[in-house]
Amino acid sequence: MLLGSQLRRLREARGITREAAGYSIRASESKISRMELGRVSFKTRDVEDLLTLYGITDEAERTSLLSLAKEANVAGWWHSYSDVLPSWFPTYVGLEGAASLIRAYEVQFVHGLLQTEAYAQAVVRRGMKGASEADVERRVALRLERQKYLVDENAPEFHIVLDEAALRRPYGDREVMRGQLQHLIEVSERPNVRLQIMPFSFGGHSGESGAFTILSFPESDLSDVVYLEQLTSALYLDKHEDVTQYEKALKELQQDSPGTDESRDLLRGLLQLS
Repeated sequence: MLLGSQLRRLREARGITREAAGYSIRASESKISRMELGRVSFKTRDVEDLLTLYGITDEAERTSLLSLAKEANVAGWWHSYSDVLPSWFPTYVGLEGAASLIRAYEVQFVHGLLQTEAYAQAVVRRGMKGASEADVERRVALRLERQKYLVDENAPEFHIVLDEAALRRPYGDREVMRGQLQHLIEVSERPNVRLQIMPFSFGGHSGESGAFTILSFPESDLSDVVYLEQLTSALYLDKHEDVTQYEKALKELQQDSPGTDESRDLLRGLLQLS
């Protein structure tokens, strides 16, 4: 998806149609569309020809984009879990692992990167009714593996606003919820984690459309991606005007929510009540 976004930007900057781009690599207009949406694999020769067509002659820039093409064709570690994942989710896991900044708002439950194992099991069992215990455990194992991103040497910045509803809606028994609240208090102390709670007392707020995640990448010329999960699919938005709207909503959520210290106090208060 990231490479496709880059290729689309380069093509549009040159005023070249998808039809003309497709002709240059002996392919159809629809294939160029699929490439730019990140829905097909990339042949090195095709990428080289497109870069030439788009006037990219700088060797460093070509090498960077060709390296991205090679990476795009390598199956990530998460693909071994594809048998227990919805078809659209492996793409998100790959983007999440490549991000340098993850910003999110959650309302239904605690974000997957912050879930305890017991809480994750309760969430997965609720979402995978009728699944075997082995499938539930594999799904949970993937979630725990993703959490290693936050403690990695090159860990991303993670800015999360959790709606109070996510903390009061029980998944699992009392001890599971207490363990989850305690974990949130502890992980909120990490230098790369900014955790805020949007309290019920605030009333209506800019997160009215539901949960969303904004992924930003270390390469400055790669556009941000907004991830929206739905019941049977997911949306990946990277158009500037779309991303800007979600960035504005998240900024308002952050401004309207208590700061990190006050949010940690809210968590302690909920822990005492649980």
